[in-house]
Amino acid sequence: MSAAQPPGNGAPHLLVVIDPVARRTDGESVRIAKDVLSAGSHAKICLPDSPGEFVRALSRRGGRRPVVIGDDRALRRAVSLLHREREPAMNALSLVPVGVSATLELAHSLGVPTGTVAAARTALDGAERRLDLLVDDSDGVVLGALRIPALNGAPGAATGRSGVTAVWDSCRSLVRTLVRPAPPEPSAAASTHRLRVEADGVVLNDLDRPVASVTVTSGRGADGVAEVTIDAPDGAPVTTRAKAVTVSGADFRYRADIQVGGPVRTRTWTVRAGAWGLILPAR
Repeated sequence: MSAAQPPGNGAPHLLVVIDPVARRTDGESVRIAKDVLSAGSHAKICLPDSPGEFVRALSRRGGRRPVVIGDDRALRRAVSLLHREREPAMNALSLVPVGVSATLELAHSLGVPTGTVAAARTALDGAERRLDLLVDDSDGVVLGALRIPALNGAPGAATGRSGVTAVWDSCRSLVRTLVRPAPPEPSAAASTHRLRVEADGVVLNDLDRPVASVTVTSGRGADGVAEVTIDAPDGAPVTTRAKAVTVSGADFRYRADIQVGGPVRTRTWTVRAGAWGLILPAR
């Protein structure tokens, strides 16, 4: 499962965990990243075959600095583990992003280089940047953005359905239009939520005012506050900054970075200032 390839003296000691999805998606980029990291560090290479093995490999890192080769899901999995360990100063984490573009949006928004070689070199000689973390009351984490979209959003966006399911839904819809008249266009109310949104205890929106979406974005630094935006169909967006956000109402789903959660009736997200560290290009 692992092999050590020590170079010269003074090189960093790394634990390189290669996500199995990355190996299947782009084996060549994985090979390049592994070669660059092994040439510039005392690297222990781990090749887990499942999410469970991924977590176990990372938890046994000892004094080695962790480097993840994978996509946004792998990054979230690593940060979630470090958060659960409750280390006073969570190990700074490096990421070499490998995967399809749709699964790398979070990594790139955080400032991780897009190129494999550049990202691997950053893991070797970059600088740590402390970042805020959104943590919910079930101990789930959000690294970038939390979104509660409209009820009739894009297929699969709020429900977590697969693309295949969405295609079958489209086919069934087409058949129905061939055998009976088309139904009237849905009203605006069908694309809204009835949600109560509180920011640091202050009610921003109550159940009597429909909202199209709610977005909570943790800062790109470590200032300990999040940006909250409520989009309503009947007026300008409501925006504020807060340390804690509570959303409640009828069952709703939410998208935390790339992962869909819910349905829940209430959930609170709290900002943990500077709770994790990411190795980024030195300025």
